[in-house]
Amino acid sequence: MPFNRSAYPANWPAISAAIRARAQGQCECTGECGLHHGRRCTEQHGERARWANGRVILTVAHLDHDTGDDPARMKAMCQRCHLRYDHAQHMASARATAKARRMQLEMAFGLPAASGAGQEA
Repeated sequence: MPFNRSAYPANWPAISAAIRARAQGQCECTGECGLHHGRRCTEQHGERARWANGRVILTVAHLDHDTGDDPARMKAMCQRCHLRYDHAQHMASARATAKARRMQLEMAFGLPAASGAGQEA
């Protein structure tokens, strides 16, 4: 899902900048992503990524997926850690989108509801 700016506080740019400044340019993930096992990720903002081509960009992850403004519930994370951390949420969103599209097609073309393996309940 693209970034939904309306779901964030009006002062999000300042909050995000403060979280990234707190991190001092280094990913703050200590295992939330399923890696690192209690050690802090070593990826540095703007440096070449160790795990992929390209540069590291620090993003701000909401640790409880609530887009509020409490810095204690946020961490600056590199792209890899942030995407891994949000993976289950992204997959659930993709399934819901696919289901909604199937339903729209069924309604538009008068098709019966699909059933069988791989279908959502």
